[in-house]
Amino acid sequence: MSTYREIFRGREFRGLWISSALGNASATMTSLTLAIVVNAETGSALLSALIMFGPSLAHVLGASTLMSAADTARPRRILIVLATVSTAAVVAQAAFDLRSAARLLLTLGVAYGLSIASGVRWGLLNEVVDRDQFVLGRSAMNLSVGAMQIAGFGAAGLLLQTFEPAEVFWLAAACSALTIPVLRFGLADRAPRRLTATSPRETWRGNRILLAQPTTRPLLLALCIPNGLIVGCEALFVPYAGSAAGLLLAAGAAGMMSGDLVIGRFLTPVQRLKVSIYLRILLAVPFLAFAIDLPIGVLAALVALGSIGYSASLSQQELLVEATPFELRGQVLGLESALRMTTFGVCAVLAGAAADLAGSAAIITVFAALSLLVSLTLTRPLRRVAAGAGQRLVSQPGG
Repeated sequence: MSTYREIFRGREFRGLWISSALGNASATMTSLTLAIVVNAETGSALLSALIMFGPSLAHVLGASTLMSAADTARPRRILIVLATVSTAAVVAQAAFDLRSAARLLLTLGVAYGLSIASGVRWGLLNEVVDRDQFVLGRSAMNLSVGAMQIAGFGAAGLLLQTFEPAEVFWLAAACSALTIPVLRFGLADRAPRRLTATSPRETWRGNRILLAQPTTRPLLLALCIPNGLIVGCEALFVPYAGSAAGLLLAAGAAGMMSGDLVIGRFLTPVQRLKVSIYLRILLAVPFLAFAIDLPIGVLAALVALGSIGYSASLSQQELLVEATPFELRGQVLGLESALRMTTFGVCAVLAGAAADLAGSAAIITVFAALSLLVSLTLTRPLRRVAAGAGQRLVSQPGG
């Protein structure tokens, strides 16, 4: 079984990991700062959730029109362009005294372009690590997300107690800008995996092929809906807890990081398949405790416990890659990420709208119950998928 030390020996993997970590730190600080600014200006749970998670809605447009770039563009070049655009957007948030509507429009516009970044990055991961190291590499990348969310949410929450939002935005812009030289000097200039033009038509063609596969549909549902409903819970942390939301969000990131570490590093493909059902149940159950008026520290511990369940995605993504032709793996991973992020945005907006009517605690509880119900409903279809594509995983080394 491979180790993290082995994959970090690769220069390109290090470059990909560091650039992802810096980008996530910037995005995390920016999103929490935006949510707090908008909540202070409007007092609306809906608008707070929309500014923090609404940009995820733009990902479905990217998946529908641009995602073929994940396989048809030169990966390093497109990642550098996207990092430059992201940096410019955060600089604009810092430099100008924008109204909430303008901040949201800017964030949505940039998110549309950034929607292809995940497909490019995950497709590139397939090339910079060996086949049997993909889940370990994905786990390591997820750990960077968790670590940077802890750092970003924690730092932004603390800094906003003392500094103005614009100063936190400038710090986020600096993190984003650092990704550009890391990408330039840390990655090789690889050729595209498909020698066709990037276009909406090519994107639609690939998406039709992927969605026609009977193994793909239940995996995409399992990766999107239960997780999205829990993200709807997380979108209400700011209206529920105010400035203490940073603690809840950081706790969630810590739980997610812990799950990815254990599941990705220490379990074989067979073991990951076996525990995934229990992890999907674990994801939802602790959030039911928001029905009770508990101390914020207790809720943070429960959020951390539940967020371990996000690691069920590792096994599902492993099956998704195994069931997809090589020349479409960047696009399928980008499609999965875009649909997942879009579901996150939809659930966050719905949760925010409902919370304006019924209160944050009640809606968190309802969304957690729905997540649990969906996970239980998908158990049988996922078992059928695992019995098919999963057999090829079992035959791999360490299976």
